[in-house]
Amino acid sequence: MVGVWNTLFGYCLFAALVALIDPRIPHGYILASLLSSPINITVAFLAYKWFVFKTKGNYLREWIRCVAVYGSSALLNLILLPIIVEAIRHTTHFERQAPYIAGGLLICFGVIYSFIGHKKFSFRPSS
Repeated sequence: MVGVWNTLFGYCLFAALVALIDPRIPHGYILASLLSSPINITVAFLAYKWFVFKTKGNYLREWIRCVAVYGSSALLNLILLPIIVEAIRHTTHFERQAPYIAGGLLICFGVIYSFIGHKKFSFRPSS
């Protein structure tokens, strides 16, 4: 349930920001991705901490680790997003929908990557 919540929240925030920014700024979907990431990371961190891994204390250390996991994924998404958007625009008739489709496609990778990263790194017990 937490993964579904994080995915829906993250995509909806990204999509809302794309809808607000992209019509006004060329390639605004990139800015939307940059702006939504810190919020999405923090919301996901709290949900994983409280409901999945149920760790106690260590908020700052675990949040920094989450930023490392999500940040590396967000950086890869930032690189791939314009490439996928342009590929969709050139191969389909989905000009305006391309950022939304690309964001949805990148979620598939992000979900798997982040769960493994959190399990093995962000919320692992201290040794």
